[in-house]
Amino acid sequence: MATKIHINLRKEADDSYDIVIGTTLADAARDILKFVPGDRYFAITDSNVKRFYGTKFTRLMKRNGVDCPLVSVPAGEKSKNRTTKGHIEDKLLSLGAGRRSVVIALGGGMVGDLAGFVASTLLRGIRYVHIPTTLLAQVDSSIGGKVAVNHPLGKNLLGAFCQPKRVCIDISTLGTLPHREFIHGMAEVIKYAAILDRDLFSYLEVHCENILTRDAKALIKVITRCCELKRDVVEIDEKETDYRRILNFGHTIGHALESLTNYRLPHGIAVSIGMATEARISATRGLLSAGSVARLENLLHAYRLPTEIPPSTDIRELCEATRTDKKAKDGRVHYTLLQRIGKARTGVRLSHEKVQRILSR
Repeated sequence: MATKIHINLRKEADDSYDIVIGTTLADAARDILKFVPGDRYFAITDSNVKRFYGTKFTRLMKRNGVDCPLVSVPAGEKSKNRTTKGHIEDKLLSLGAGRRSVVIALGGGMVGDLAGFVASTLLRGIRYVHIPTTLLAQVDSSIGGKVAVNHPLGKNLLGAFCQPKRVCIDISTLGTLPHREFIHGMAEVIKYAAILDRDLFSYLEVHCENILTRDAKALIKVITRCCELKRDVVEIDEKETDYRRILNFGHTIGHALESLTNYRLPHGIAVSIGMATEARISATRGLLSAGSVARLENLLHAYRLPTEIPPSTDIRELCEATRTDKKAKDGRVHYTLLQRIGKARTGVRLSHEKVQRILSR
């Protein structure tokens, strides 16, 4: 049974859309053609996803009477750059993409960010949908319309807000997801629980074994709840002017770590370390109890996620890297910190010198 979560963004223009959870790729193909009509369809994926689902999906579209050329890029965060974006744009234009064309992002967060950014600028904006194939994308990056590429100075520094027209989640795609990638996605799940839902946090503690073995019932529950939580945040603050910054918990330190390692450190690992580090910062600021810090760290460890900054990291360089964070202002970074499990505070201004002193301890 498919579950629908409606995101209401009716303002000057109606950018509302549905997240459909529990569908199949065959259902997704039919769903897209019914609810996002266009004259041409183009699927964008990466080299890993292409092996499992690329040809399968284009055949499903063909079965419904529609040609859907597939554009593939090398897998990995290093593909999320201006050069790759240009390559995709050149390919789509050479294939005859027009204003009524539809881009289908078939893949994880990198593919969704990249394909969504292409859609936001190609011909001054065309529509796109996302079929997220990783846990991280299913619970987080496919929802909310943040699309971007990385810049040598930092992560996601070039981008836009461009809402998809539909998100179709097929949890069976998690069956081919490498275990390490699944674990990386759990970092974002734990983030939602830590900042917004203590009941979800408790569920993750109690049902760790079921989730790690990818029990379908447990996954549907977790993915659905995370989508609901992100919907609630995005409906309040679509463009991240205030409240949506709550979702940045763990990401200020996390993005800096990714940037310093030239994205060799996976996003989920960086966010896990970032959450543990920012929880400790919360404690030093008198916001969070030591018991809550330990509880968060224990949950991260239960899901095989790290909590310590790599010993080879230069703390001064790490703090300097946070200066390029999009939330930085007047030499200070605006952190999202924890007050307790299930509640966070946004806009806590900290200088990099103060953070450096805390982390150097």
